[in-house]
Formats: sequence, C-alpha cells, structure tokens
Amino acid sequence: MSWTVDVHNPRAGDDFLLILKELMLPGGHRRPYSVWMAGDYPRALDGLCKLLSLDMRVIDPAWMGMKLRKLLNYGEPLGDFMARVPGEQRQQNFPSTIGYVARLIIHRYAMLGVLDERGYPLNEMGVLEIPENDRERVRAAYTVLRGKRCKECGNAAVIHKDGCEFCTACGAIGACG
Repeated sequence: MSWTVDVHNPRAGDDFLLILKELMLPGGHRRPYSVWMAGDYPRALDGLCKLLSLDMRVIDPAWMGMKLRKLLNYGEPLGDFMARVPGEQRQQNFPSTIGYVARLIIHRYAMLGVLDERGYPLNEMGVLEIPENDRERVRAAYTVLRGKRCKECGNAAVIHKDGCEFCTACGAIGACG
C-alpha cells in the first residue's frame, strides 16, 4: 500500500512524485514506514527521504511529528512557492519544497489518525512528551470518534455532522442530505 502526491515547485525546478509506503499494523491501523521520490528533484533529498524513513520506524509517532514540524519552516533561496494546502481547497505560500513535503507527510499521518494536522500525536505513548501548555489544547481539538469506514483514509471514523458525512480522523466530507 502506498499514498502518492505530485509535487511541482516551478521556482526551484522540482517536479516529482512523493511516495509514502505504508504497512498494516495489528488492529487494522495503517502507518507510513518509508518515503520515496521519483522525478526531477535535487538528489540530496534522497538522503532526507532515507532519514525520514528511519525515523518512521520509531514506535512513538511523536518522534516523527517532532521531525516533521522542524522541517515545516525550512527555507531555500528562491525556493518559496504557492501550492494547495493538503486537505483544503485553498493555496498558501510554502517556504520550500522540503517544507511542503513535510506538510504533506503530516497530512497523511493525520488522515490515518496518527498525528493531528499540526503534527502532534493523537495518542501519547510516553516516549516523547508533548509540551504541557499544548497537551490539553491538542486533546480537545482532535478527538477521533468511532463511525463508518472512511473512503479517503480507511479509518472507522465517519459520523454525521451538520447533515453531511464527516470523517473525524482526516476531515473528509462525504455525502450530504
């Protein structure tokens, strides 16, 4: 299983496919375990992919969230560009291709119900602690509710909200009425 996204940064000349390979964990949950790129991009990003792939194997997702949050604001000279915000119908300026890739990976973790959209774990394992001032706010803002299986992320988290089907894991909106 894998999740893929086309990434195009015309200012930096990057045009590639981001590939997150995923595995099925006991209990039916999916989790990314490897990052790959194919296309036109600086080959130094192969090393970043290898390091992120190793970090994905740490049992506590808080570790991966911490790594990805640090990459969100990574800037490159002439590397900023406008791109679609993952999971939304709007665009935003990203400081670099690396920052955008980090946002995409965090979004996939959020779709799978492992991290929230800010990159913090939904379930603490105690290996890496969330700062005390963020802990309650994270718990209150991101509660995954049990429901039907989501066609987007595969989690059993689709409920009816305001007359529409809504996935509490990834935010996908389904049929209304």
